This record gives sequence, C-alpha cells and structure tokens, in this order.
Amino acid sequence: FAGDDAPFNDFKAICAWAAGHGYRGVQVPTWDGRLFDLAKAAESKTYCDEISGIAREAGVEITDLSTHLQGQLVAVHPAFDEAFDGFAAPDVRGNPKARQEWAVDQLKKAAKASAHFGFRSHVTFPGALAWPFLYPWPQRPEGLIDTAFDELAKRWVPILDAFDEAGCDVGYEIHPGEDIFDGATFEMFLEKTGNHPRCQINYDPSHFLLQQLDYVEFIDIYHERICAFHVKDAEFNPTGRQGVYSG
Repeated sequence: FAGDDAPFNDFKAICAWAAGHGYRGVQVPTWDGRLFDLAKAAESKTYCDEISGIAREAGVEITDLSTHLQGQLVAVHPAFDEAFDGFAAPDVRGNPKARQEWAVDQLKKAAKASAHFGFRSHVTFPGALAWPFLYPWPQRPEGLIDTAFDELAKRWVPILDAFDEAGCDVGYEIHPGEDIFDGATFEMFLEKTGNHPRCQINYDPSHFLLQQLDYVEFIDIYHERICAFHVKDAEFNPTGRQGVYSG
C-alpha cells in the first residue's frame, strides 16, 4: 500500500490507516525508504524499538518484515533481467552479479533486523531460475529442473543459516513467477536445502485459488511448515477465451 500520497507515504499514518480498517498487525516492506530503513534496523535495536513504538501508538503491532522484492533478486533467470531490474537499488541495476550480491546482503540485513525486533518469522520471495520452463513443452532437457533447484538452494542456504542465527523462520510466498509455486516445488526446494528448519511457507490462498490448487488440503499437508500468511481474496472466473494462463 506504500505510495506517494498520504496516508501511504508516512509510517505512522499508514499504520493508523490500517488500524482504522480493523487490522491488528502490519507487515513492513523493507525496500521503501519512506517507511523503513533496513540498514539502520540491522545495526540499531534502538531504531527498531522506536519503529515498534510508532506502530503501537497508531494502533497496530508489527508482525514481521518483508523482503519480497529483494528475495526475488536472489535468483533471476536472464530472460527476466530487464523486468526485475527495477526492484534493485539504482547503483546495481544493469549488473546481474552486483544485483544478486546486493539482494543477498539485503536478506542478511533483514535477518539481523528481525532479531532486533524479536520476530519469529520473515516473509519473502525465493526468486526463479526455472520459471521459463514452467510448462513441459517443448520437452525439457533431462536434469534441467534439478540443476535449477540445486542452484536455487545453494543461493538460499547461507541466507537461511543467517536467519537461523537470528532465531527467525523464512516464509516463502508460494506464487506464480517463483520457482516455488505449489506444494510439489516447495518440497523439491526443501529437500535441496537439506530440510532446513528455517525453510517455511508464507501461506496465501489467493494464489492457490487462481492456480486451481486445493488451498484447504494444502494446510493439512504443510501446516508444520507454515509460519505466516497473507490475507486477501481471489476468484477464478474462466471463460471461453481465457483460463489459468491468461489475464
């Protein structure tokens, strides 16, 4: 909801706006400097206490931090370089290697900040190396998906270790456009991380509905790995012109 216009351009005001709509907690995006300074939060518990106090005075608690945009940049297939470049800091745009290193540093800063807040969960995107090969046509070269998931896990395990040191779970939002987009792909990633204890799920049933997944059975299967959730609705309305893949 962050934006240039009030109340969305000020942390205290946007928290009060959320409280006015009946919310009891807010998830704070760490990439918007108008609302939050991630570098300062990673270095200063005092700053984190101040931010928590502002939210509390406005009528909400901070539930966790979000690094969705930075997490996306941990793993970007070259086909999406241009599309995702705008998520990065200006000084690393156009340089995929520097952009990826910046993203990893952002996640590690988020782990330190989460420890300062005392949060037990964090939410993010995992990024994608295999997404261009989503549909099995043309036929994929043997081992292509395994190789992509090996690399994805290799990039994330050090970050998961940093969050483990911070005592905080990482909830990956299972989402189209990410290599982890359903239960099966989450299981693949989890296995590649060595069943890392901090590898968890940010549950968002709206994405599941739009993919025509059973979002209730998903909880039955993966409830032990769900550490956070998003609250919003979705409706699947197929027509004779479009279905899951269009629109």
